[in-house]
Amino acid sequence: MEHPYLFINAILSRLGLEHFAHHYTHVTHSWLVMLILIVSALLLVRGVQLFPQKGQNFFEVVIGGLENFMVEITGPEGRFFFPFIATIFIYIFVSNLLGLVPGFYSPTANINTTLSMAICTFVFTHIIGIKCHGVKYIKHFLGPVWWLAPLMFILESIGHLARVLSLSIRLFGNIFGKEVVLGIFFMLAGLYLAPLPILFLGILVSFIQALVFMLLAVMYFVGAMEEAH
Repeated sequence: MEHPYLFINAILSRLGLEHFAHHYTHVTHSWLVMLILIVSALLLVRGVQLFPQKGQNFFEVVIGGLENFMVEITGPEGRFFFPFIATIFIYIFVSNLLGLVPGFYSPTANINTTLSMAICTFVFTHIIGIKCHGVKYIKHFLGPVWWLAPLMFILESIGHLARVLSLSIRLFGNIFGKEVVLGIFFMLAGLYLAPLPILFLGILVSFIQALVFMLLAVMYFVGAMEEAH
């Protein structure tokens, strides 16, 4: 999808990086999201107090709510991968929201971004499985009947690889669709009043898709932690 105008692309074009800006829009906007999160974290850390103020209260509620929600699903062992889950949720949510701002683009509307996160989730799933079970983790791929183990290994391997496809395409498809609809409305109806209902819907979609990705990742991690049947 071709955005009507992107501020970062315009700045990079002025610097002689037009080719890079055009072909790697998702990369430059991913860097912007990372910069927003890093600067926000540094500012919040500087202002941490024993008796929290408004901003600190808000983020403590968000992070604490995410952790409690996840621990209810996974048990106390889930705190091991909570940093990964919280980071990926916040990153996806902010990336999704960025495309709602005129002149900016959601990095998650590009399949390369969502695929990279899906691969990280896939790899971390098996790291958790090996950490919890050691060599016995291979039993997750062999099934309950020994003479069907070769067939089950192939089927389970395909199923695990399909998770990468499912995670990446689901997020990409929904956010790309949001970008397309917003782009059409911005071009046909102006930047402000007419697209407002779509913007509210975009915020809802942004949150739901970040939540879905997080929940699926948690389910995969829990499955890796469980004993093979």
